[in-house]
Amino acid sequence: MHHVADWKKEKVQDLEQLTEEHDVIGIVDLADIPAPQLQTMRTSLNKDAVLRMSRKTFIKIALEDSEKEGVTKLTEHMSGQPALVFTEMNPFKLFKILEDSKTEAPAKAGSIAPSDIMVPAGDTSFPPGPILGELQQVGIPAKIDKGKITITDDKVIVEEGEIISKDVAAMLTKLEIHPLEVGINLLAAYENETIYTADVLAIDEDEFKQSLISAHQNAINLSVNAGIMNKTSAPLLIQKAAREAMNLALNANIVNSETIDQILSKAYSQMMSVASKLDADALDDELSEKLSQTPAPQQTETTTEEDEPEEEEVEEEEEEEAAAAGLGALFG
Repeated sequence: MHHVADWKKEKVQDLEQLTEEHDVIGIVDLADIPAPQLQTMRTSLNKDAVLRMSRKTFIKIALEDSEKEGVTKLTEHMSGQPALVFTEMNPFKLFKILEDSKTEAPAKAGSIAPSDIMVPAGDTSFPPGPILGELQQVGIPAKIDKGKITITDDKVIVEEGEIISKDVAAMLTKLEIHPLEVGINLLAAYENETIYTADVLAIDEDEFKQSLISAHQNAINLSVNAGIMNKTSAPLLIQKAAREAMNLALNANIVNSETIDQILSKAYSQMMSVASKLDADALDDELSEKLSQTPAPQQTETTTEEDEPEEEEVEEEEEEEAAAAGLGALFG
C-alpha cells in the first residue's frame, strides 16, 4: 500500500472511524441535487447526523474493513452518487427526516418520471400565440377561450417510469408544474447487524398506528374472554362479573339492597299479568281499579307447550346475552 496517496488513506480512515463510532450507518444517493440545496440539507443534518461524500471505492474499502458484522452488505445498495450517513437515530426516523426534507423541483430533460405527470384542465396565464401550438405538440389539449389559452382536459403527458423529453420538460416549467423531488435518497441503513432497505423503511404511519390500536383492542378482548387479569382487563372483568351476578340474583329472586327494587317491579308486573286473566268477580276493588288504569296488553299468539323453550335453551340464551353485554362494554 506504499504507492497509495496519503490523502486517499486519510479518506478511508475517516470513513472507517465514523463507521465504528456510530450505531446506524446509511447509504444515500446524492445524484441530481443542486449544490445550494445539498448544502442546506447537510446543515440541517449536522445536529443529528454526519454526511460524508466519497468515491465508491473508498466507501467499499471502509465498510469491508469495518469490524461491524454485516455492515459490508451496504455496498450492495450503492447507486448514483453514493455517500454515507452516520447517526444514532433509528433507521426509520432517519428515513422520515430525509423524506420530509425533500422539495419540489422542475422537470429535467432525460429524467425518469417518478409517477404519472398530469397536466390538469383549466385556464392558463398565456395569451393567444405560438404557445398554443407548443402545448398541442407535446400532447396537451388546449384552445383559445375568452382571450386566454385554456387546457380543455386533464392529460397525463408522461407515465411513471418514462423519460421526460426536452420539450415536455420546458412546457411543464412554463406551466409551473414541478413533478420531481430533490433530496437525499436513503437507499439502505444498517443497525445491529441488520440491513433495512428503503421499501422497508417507508412505512405508512397512520396505517401502522391503526394496526397497533386494532392489536390492542384484540388483546383486551382476548384477555376479557379468557379471564386473564391485568391492569387493563381488571375493570372490564369486574364489570362483567357484576352484571352476571346481578342477572343471576334477579333470575333466582335473591333479595338484597341492589335487587329488591327490580324484583318487586318484576313481581308487580307478574301479578298484574295474572290478574288480567282472571274474572272480574275474583278481583277486589283496588286491583280492578289498577287494571282499568293499565293499558290492555297487545294480543299475541298463544304459546303451546311445544313452542316453549326448554330450560337449558333459556340458560344458553342468557349466557349469550351476558357475553354480548361484556363485548358491548368493551368497545363502547
